[in-house]
Amino acid sequence: MKVGTVETLPSEKKKKLRRSGFSGGGSSTPGGGGNNGGGGGDSSNPKKQDSHEIEEFQPNKSRILMWFLLTVVVMTFGGLIGAYIVISTNGVLEWRPFDLPFQIWVSTALILASSVTYKNAQKSIFQDDQPKAKKWLLATTALGGVFISSQILAWFSLAARGVYVQSNPYAGFFFILTAVHAVHVLGGIIALGSVVLRTWQPIISEELILKRRTYAQVVGWYWHFMGLLWIVLVVLLGFWK
Repeated sequence: MKVGTVETLPSEKKKKLRRSGFSGGGSSTPGGGGNNGGGGGDSSNPKKQDSHEIEEFQPNKSRILMWFLLTVVVMTFGGLIGAYIVISTNGVLEWRPFDLPFQIWVSTALILASSVTYKNAQKSIFQDDQPKAKKWLLATTALGGVFISSQILAWFSLAARGVYVQSNPYAGFFFILTAVHAVHVLGGIIALGSVVLRTWQPIISEELILKRRTYAQVVGWYWHFMGLLWIVLVVLLGFWK
């Protein structure tokens, strides 16, 4: 009975150590596995430590946060668009629509192009092609900056025509909708900057690679959503008058 007990205890010990991700230190004695702090557990095997951290990162709070943010954006623009439709269909005499400045069509081309460049950047990130990822991310960031510049030029163009926020309800909605969208695009550019920084230097750690891919994915959701939202606004302002 004693011999059986001696043989059984170490095998059960090893099974527990394998499940918990510890290396066990190669000792067959009960004290050599390192279940306590002094036994050389996680720190003696960085690969198993990395895999344990990756398992903890998988649930990813970033995706939940992004879905929450997108829900807030949908509610914000849903309220503004709903008010626009109600007022435009009421036949208010003060409702005086105008032709959209040509910068709006330039902005549309820019934001569509930025979605394409970001798609290429995300593909390069998932393929661990760092040089291409940096190139496409910088191109996306530049297109986003030019997009905002084109919006500012559109506002200046309308001001030159004597059209301001207070001119009439349609003008007010135009300025408010495009300005709120520009602010959200600016937030997307800041998020793009964080992705650019994460791809600037080569990454060896599996956990950091996983984080980089996850952030690229969630920022991509936001960026493509901004492009889709812009198309909705252009159709609304240009054709629902």
